Amino acid sequence: MLDTVLRCVATLVVFLLFPLVIGQTEHKVMAHMQGRLGPMYAGGFHGWAQLVADGVKFAQKEDVVPAGADRRIFQLAPAVSLLPYLFVLLAIPVGPDGFVGQAIDAGLFFVLAVMGVGVIGKLMAGWASANKFSLLGGLRTAAQLMSYELPMVLAAASVAMAAGTLSLPGILDAWQWYWLPWQIIGAFVFFTAGLAELQRPPFDMPVADSEIIFGAYTEYTGLRFALFLLSEYAGILVVSALTAVLFLGGWHGPMADQLGWLWMLLKTFALAFVVIWLRVTYPRLREDQLMRFAWVGLIPLALVQLALTGIIKVAIS
Repeated sequence: MLDTVLRCVATLVVFLLFPLVIGQTEHKVMAHMQGRLGPMYAGGFHGWAQLVADGVKFAQKEDVVPAGADRRIFQLAPAVSLLPYLFVLLAIPVGPDGFVGQAIDAGLFFVLAVMGVGVIGKLMAGWASANKFSLLGGLRTAAQLMSYELPMVLAAASVAMAAGTLSLPGILDAWQWYWLPWQIIGAFVFFTAGLAELQRPPFDMPVADSEIIFGAYTEYTGLRFALFLLSEYAGILVVSALTAVLFLGGWHGPMADQLGWLWMLLKTFALAFVVIWLRVTYPRLREDQLMRFAWVGLIPLALVQLALTGIIKVAIS
C-alpha cells in the first residue's frame, strides 16, 4: 500500500510541476527567439517571476459562465481535458527495474486510448458555451484529433511490432540502438501527429486566435481557461515522454542502471524544446492543408514504416 501511495504521489508531483516548467521554458525560449522583452523583466533576473505573474493574473480574473451555457458541462470540460494526461503519466516508465507508476501489460494501448479522451473535453467546452465560434472550434478540434489519431496509432504499432509487446517497459527492455535509423519515419509521424493532437503550432487552426477567437475556449476565463492551457503543457510532456520511450530508447544510455531516469528526463525535455521551437518557426496551416497533411502525408508514411518493420522483423527472425 505504501509503495502504491508513493508512486501515485510522485506521479502527481510530476504532473503538477513539469508542465509549469515547460510553460516557463516556453516563455524564455520564445523571448529569446523572437526578441520579446516582456517575459524577460518580470521579477528581475531573467524574468523569473513571469509564470507567477501569469498565475496571479488568471486567479484574479472573474469566473464567468454564459447565461445560455449548460453550466455543469461548461464547468466540467476543463477537468475532462486535463485529467487524461495524469492517467497516462502513470503508465510511462521513467527508469529500469520497475521505475514506473503502474506497469500495464497493454500499456501502449492504454495510453493511446486515454489520450483520445481529451477530445471529449474540447467538444464539451464548445457545445456547452452557447457560442457559435466555440462550437465551430470544438468541431474543428474533433475533426483534427480524429484525423491525426490514425497515423499516431499506426506509428506506435510499428514499435510494438518490433518489440513484440504492448507493454511500455517491455518495449524498452526489447529496444536496441539500431532501431533508431529504421524507425525514424515512425518517430516523425508519431511526434508530428502528437503536435497536431495538442493543437500546437503550426497545427493550431482549431484555436486560431485571429480567426475563431481561441476556438472552443472563447467563453472561458480565469482558472478554467488556465486549466486548458495547463492541459496543453501537460500534453507536451506526455507526447515528448512517449516519443522518447517508443523511438529514442527512454532510459537507455550510459550508466542506465544509475542514471536511467536522467536520460529519460533529458530526452523528454529536448523534445519539449523542439515543440517550442516549432511554434516560433512555422506559420499556421490552413484547415484544408492541415487535414490533407494527415490523410495524404502522414498516413502513407506510417503504412510505409509498418511495412518496413514487418520486413525487418521477418528478416531478423
